[in-house]
Amino acid sequence: MAANLQWAIGRVRVTRVEERIASVPWGGLVPDGAQHVDACRPWIDPFMSDDGAELELSVHSFIVETPEHVVVVDTCIGDTDEFSLPGDSGFGQRLATALPGGLDAVDIVVCTHLHFDHVGWNTVEVDGVRVPRFPNARYLATATEIDAERDEEDAASYARSIEPLAVAGVLDAVAMDHRVDQWLSLEPAPGHTPGHVVVRITDGDDVAIITGDFIHTPLQFAHPEASSRPDFDRDQATETRRRYVAELANTNTLVLGTHFGPPTAGYIKDDGAVSFS
Repeated sequence: MAANLQWAIGRVRVTRVEERIASVPWGGLVPDGAQHVDACRPWIDPFMSDDGAELELSVHSFIVETPEHVVVVDTCIGDTDEFSLPGDSGFGQRLATALPGGLDAVDIVVCTHLHFDHVGWNTVEVDGVRVPRFPNARYLATATEIDAERDEEDAASYARSIEPLAVAGVLDAVAMDHRVDQWLSLEPAPGHTPGHVVVRITDGDDVAIITGDFIHTPLQFAHPEASSRPDFDRDQATETRRRYVAELANTNTLVLGTHFGPPTAGYIKDDGAVSFS
């Protein structure tokens, strides 16, 4: 288990807390990725197996501490093995330890989208009933995402991790361009799911984005046409990746990859390569 990584974006502190890293064959997630591996070396090497046959898919949360709020972005898989990736029962405690003031200190939980590996620790079971994991938090998801159609796995995850929030009255359906506070805002990044969003962090000239799942591996910055198998609308997802490459290349915007293992954060270059630090 990797140690927590931290970054400062002006006065905003971001901490990565890892649930797990899974080795996934390229064909299982980004089918066209394998043909581009050699052209993306050496910068892609930390994010795949030594032989290049598998990508290393990290599942982690980001804690974002602004001067006004303590925010958790995406809550990983949860204490369950009912989905295609098993969770980790120890993650909840690791997350609590990394939070200043523990779980009670969280003001807001942002769901970039509602796939199972992003919402699992939203809730916890108490006396047979699932209740909000963060007792003082509002949970944010876009109205478009909440209203989207779901397959069987997504429906099971929704029942486990989203419906109990609505019952408790702590789920807020927000616009895709919702502003959390002066430093933190959401912006539309559809394609992977209909209501998927990116989280933008800004403090003066210091800027970062948390990608969510518009991208699963840095290789897709160099080859945005390499679709992710779970993308709801592959053409739209490709266009979203191309848009961010065009916008962020050769800028000071730090890219925090929601599924990138360590070093996790870097900068996009004009040829689609990524510089990590």
